[in-house]
Amino acid sequence: MIGAIAFYVFALAAVAAGFMVIAARNPVHSVLFLISAFISVAGLFVLMGAEYLAMLLIVVYVGAVAVLFLFVVMMLDVDFVEMKQGFLQYMPIGFALAALVVIELITVLAFWAFPDEATLARAHPVPTAAETVADPNGPTNIEAIGLVLYTDYVHYFQIAGMVLLIAMIGAIVLTFRMREGIKKQDPAAQVARGKDVELVDIGSGQGLS
Repeated sequence: MIGAIAFYVFALAAVAAGFMVIAARNPVHSVLFLISAFISVAGLFVLMGAEYLAMLLIVVYVGAVAVLFLFVVMMLDVDFVEMKQGFLQYMPIGFALAALVVIELITVLAFWAFPDEATLARAHPVPTAAETVADPNGPTNIEAIGLVLYTDYVHYFQIAGMVLLIAMIGAIVLTFRMREGIKKQDPAAQVARGKDVELVDIGSGQGLS
């Protein structure tokens, strides 16, 4: 009963978040709804017993792709009002493509043929009793993958992390813009400053002129 309730909660949350991804006017809100959809789908994977897929969805898509996309959207400072000016002229093409997809889905459902029991038995053979019994003292799915990933493939894992780090730094450098009239710190000047610091005694209610 609890599993069924959790399934319906995660499923409804995923569908609602997916709808809001395309319905939200602000792209930042769309990215946040996309992250919410990923988290809901990860919950469904956990209910199915696929812990690795849930972890992969959270770490890769939520922790890297969605967050980096959110950073890019916030740093590019795109004028979305100007982008939406030519939206109406592409609306007929969008409706035509949507109608084509709906017709294809209806055609697939109309000619769908459910397989018989013999075909299902050949496609999904029933495991034997020896195959269904798991080792109670053995590692879980996540532990088994971690043992292989952080031993035999640890160097490839570190290289992939360095590539993602360089990509993130490159995106920040390419989108960074110098703006005039904004005060900012100079770390080099702060580190190179000597001990000749002037101390000023400021009375209560007074300020520096």
